Amino acid sequence: MGPVPQLSAVRLPPAVRAAIEASPRVVVPATRDELYRLALGPAGGPVHEVAYDVDVASDEGPTRVVEATVTRCRNGIAVNYPEDYLRRRDPDCMRIADDLPTDKPRFRDVYGEEFGPLKTRTLEWLGSQELVVVPFMAGGPTYGYPSLALVPLNAAFFALTLVDLQGWVTFEELQAQHGELTPRSVLYVAPPFRHTAFAGRQAVVHDRTPDLHEVFAYNLYPGPSAKKGVFSVLLDIGQAEGWVTAHASAVRVTTPYDNETVIMHEGASGGGKSEMCQEFRRQDDGRILMGTNVVTGEPYVITLAESSALAPVTDDMTLCHASLQDGDGRLVIADAEAGWFVRVDNLRSYGEDVAFERACIHPEQPLVFLNIQGVPDATALPWEHTLDSSGAPCPNPRVVIDRRMIRNVVSRPEHVDVRTFGVRMPACTREHPTYGIMGVTHVVPPALAWVWRLIAPRGDKNPSIGESRSEATVIAHGGMVSEGVGSYWPFATGTKVAAANLLLRQLVDASRTRYVLTPNQHVGAYRVGFAAEWITREYLARRGGGRLRRDQLVPARCALFGYALREMKLDGQLVRPTWLAPEKQTQVGVDAYDEGARVISSFFRAELAQYLTDDLDPLGRAIIEVVLKDGAVEDYEALTPLHV
Repeated sequence: MGPVPQLSAVRLPPAVRAAIEASPRVVVPATRDELYRLALGPAGGPVHEVAYDVDVASDEGPTRVVEATVTRCRNGIAVNYPEDYLRRRDPDCMRIADDLPTDKPRFRDVYGEEFGPLKTRTLEWLGSQELVVVPFMAGGPTYGYPSLALVPLNAAFFALTLVDLQGWVTFEELQAQHGELTPRSVLYVAPPFRHTAFAGRQAVVHDRTPDLHEVFAYNLYPGPSAKKGVFSVLLDIGQAEGWVTAHASAVRVTTPYDNETVIMHEGASGGGKSEMCQEFRRQDDGRILMGTNVVTGEPYVITLAESSALAPVTDDMTLCHASLQDGDGRLVIADAEAGWFVRVDNLRSYGEDVAFERACIHPEQPLVFLNIQGVPDATALPWEHTLDSSGAPCPNPRVVIDRRMIRNVVSRPEHVDVRTFGVRMPACTREHPTYGIMGVTHVVPPALAWVWRLIAPRGDKNPSIGESRSEATVIAHGGMVSEGVGSYWPFATGTKVAAANLLLRQLVDASRTRYVLTPNQHVGAYRVGFAAEWITREYLARRGGGRLRRDQLVPARCALFGYALREMKLDGQLVRPTWLAPEKQTQVGVDAYDEGARVISSFFRAELAQYLTDDLDPLGRAIIEVVLKDGAVEDYEALTPLHV
């Protein structure tokens, strides 16, 4: 095709420019509407198959493989994948192609060869395809870094998903701000190589230099590339510059008395980040079902006449950029995304989240739905999830939605009053003791907050990602696996200890931000979903920034949980004491609790040993040594004072 005018002032690696100029057709969309039309395929729908001729060494020649289908709906496009495996992010798909420091699998170590030849073949293949090239700001329009993506034209839905997440921008706008544009990252999409180079597995290869982070995506589910691949870029930049992009949601909570509290919620995938920004689920009579006893079937309900108003701040990627911090003593955050990748597995019928459902069904612009059933020219409904081959609904249905379409969304930086950490917990009973022993709310000093973020335990049917066979076996038998530093470790390309040091400094420096643990799914013998998280949010907000008196706290029976509350009162109602200390539940008891505490403590000790290297911050070493000797909560507080 030759030179592309829009890219004339963009500094590109020679091989990338050669691929673009070799392409028979390059489209640089001028508007989102144009990109949306491209996503529907050359015929404009109603169903567009994203397919490729793949040479799989067959005597019959190349095989046509359908990687995805795009269905034109009234309110957007429904993207679906023929294989169940492609509907969730594979946690073992990251490979590192460069020689910079990393603890992640290097390409050469996994495949026994250098990435260079495959990189060359990838760019040559892209040069043979019609392409759509889109710019974006990795990290969002305000604080992000100029980047671009090269995507096969027939997979334009992928480019649409990317720019919906990162924000629409044109090369002209970027050049007006930056002059000659030097991308900080480039994303390449080449689906056929999933079959020819990776035996059908998802693969995302990162090739880093100090000035450029290249991401090679070899599959079309955007989770590990357009979403978490960009997260990887931000973590890489942040580690070099001394700041963190947290794997977190955040919400500003305004009580019925007009007190405002900003809560930032972290945790492993499935740990309740999206749910932190959701309203209480109420029964038809207005009461709130807190939980149901898994042994007796007894429901536990409370009455809350008026709950706090919620204003979402971030959904999943929370920018803690150095330029935002103002010395206030509280962490300052902003959204790292212009659009949100919302998992809707907990929407199963009409009316469960009316405001969000309205935004999906009557959007201001057509949306991208993934793993949602799409009927041509009908309305895609967020509770009609694609069925897996087992006949069960896909556990990872998603909607990509512009954050401006979310009701009451906050679009300015906010100071964080409380950082909560969510953990999926299985049921724990006398007959079947497990680690599901966390009370509804635990207050922890920064040292313990750091320990939980180093481990980021994951278990109890995580819906967001697939597990390896070994992980699935551990979880099925009541165990935990670690998602690693900050729960963003799966997306980080550097080293664990460097990430741990950076996270520790962030926690200690934010001396006025309070730290809390809260479970989801179960509290002891009660199945609770996310009610524990929501009641914790309500309680902390009504305390005015999460402030608590020292005499309201009592050491938890398991020291890793820090402090439990003596009592929790909302609207004059006391939350059951057995929810604050599950060992007091009749169906749990001390013996089952202590067995669960043993499981957690052993797991933490085993996972933390890897951090004890010469590169670890001395304070971090002291904290880990307290864990290894089964120290008391006072030992952690002696290292990092508790702000109450």
